Amino acid sequence: MVFSSITFLFLFLPVVLAVYYIAPEKYKNIILLISSIIFYAWGEPVYVVLMILSILLNYFCGLDIGSKAEDPVRAKRSVIFAVVVNILILGFFKYYGFLLDMLNSILPGEIPYRELSLPIGISFYTFQSLSYIIDVYRKKVKPQNSLLLYAVYISMFPQLIAGPIVRYIDIEEQLTNRKTSAVRLGRGAALFIRGLAKKAVIANMTGEIFQQISDMQASQMTVLMAWLGCISYAFQIYFDFSGYSDMAQGLGRMFGFEFRKNFDYPYISRSITEFWRRWHISLSTWFREYVYIPLGGNRCSAARNMANLMIVWTLTGMWHGAAWNFIVWGVYYGVLLVMEKYVWGASVDQLPSPVRRIYSLVLILIGWVFFFSPSIGYALRYLAAMFGGGAGIADKGAWFILFSHWLLYLLAVLGSTTLGYRLIRGLTEVWNGSRARTAAVLILYFGMFFVAMAFLVTGDYNPFLYFRF
Repeated sequence: MVFSSITFLFLFLPVVLAVYYIAPEKYKNIILLISSIIFYAWGEPVYVVLMILSILLNYFCGLDIGSKAEDPVRAKRSVIFAVVVNILILGFFKYYGFLLDMLNSILPGEIPYRELSLPIGISFYTFQSLSYIIDVYRKKVKPQNSLLLYAVYISMFPQLIAGPIVRYIDIEEQLTNRKTSAVRLGRGAALFIRGLAKKAVIANMTGEIFQQISDMQASQMTVLMAWLGCISYAFQIYFDFSGYSDMAQGLGRMFGFEFRKNFDYPYISRSITEFWRRWHISLSTWFREYVYIPLGGNRCSAARNMANLMIVWTLTGMWHGAAWNFIVWGVYYGVLLVMEKYVWGASVDQLPSPVRRIYSLVLILIGWVFFFSPSIGYALRYLAAMFGGGAGIADKGAWFILFSHWLLYLLAVLGSTTLGYRLIRGLTEVWNGSRARTAAVLILYFGMFFVAMAFLVTGDYNPFLYFRF
């Protein structure tokens, strides 16, 4: 079940919200847990058992680590055990096929194996579990004594299957002390509708364009066609994932939770360093807190800091998928961040702001080529087409796509920058008086919802890209 499905929008969500708001306070977490398990089991009837086992494992590991707080040696052994088991479970389901393929490519014989589907959301709920375990060990949070509350934290359906990665320390108090109201419900619904429109309209449409272009041979692409494909994918993945994050944040608010922002207009960044402060903020924060800083962060020699950055970004690439293109993508960003910090960063900072934004966008788009390519060879051929090594500069097909979808690209530019937000705010502030402004906001958001519904009902292309991670 996905947020942009008719089943979720008109059956699951209304029923859960109605029961949740009617129920007495002491039953709200039980209702949220049951609905979350149903939500996950809807698409993963087998792997829901794996998620429940993960919840039980980390709940008891947290209690064990907490009970050894006065014995650092034993506590350290317990946290190492918990971390290793979590990583082994994640690694088995995510990487065992990739590792066996590598072995089969170098061994004289072939090791047969059965491909397993990746449990949806395992990367997200495993990282949440790890953040909890490590924070208990660091004594930043107390171990959660209630299995119910811990299970709600891990399985909460708004952020269960595609993030954002919510750290326990950020919502510890909200698990037992949160408020719901008509105002919060309305604000959550507005945020959800914005995310739904991002996903159903812009992400799906740009995704169809990218699919059409990527079906071509890279050697047959003109420069314009290759750049259009890459730009379309950049818009698709941004509006797909930021739209999902908006919907998750909006749903959380409807149920009384406040999740931290996961995207902050990353395509207006003026450096790659700034881009990663704005893109998938919860993942960047997780790696900084639980990998980069423990490795020594930047409080070490330059050589060690470079190594730390490369380790973190290689792991970031591996987190996204068991394939060489993701590893290369992670290494690519590690190299760029090292170069910005130690080689050309000071020079970039002296450039005019528009030039810095172009510099960042070009490097980001090159990065997306590695990300979406099925192989390194394809990525190199695609990059060659982008820089003149394909079938010429432009062709009629590319011009047709550009001119027939100019309004879509304009909406994508507005939506991926602060211009779109300022435009919406300006439109609603034209009317004087609270009633007129309220009516304008309602018309705007109901309009966005019905347009999104029209696209969902009539379209047949509706994937969520981050489900695969």
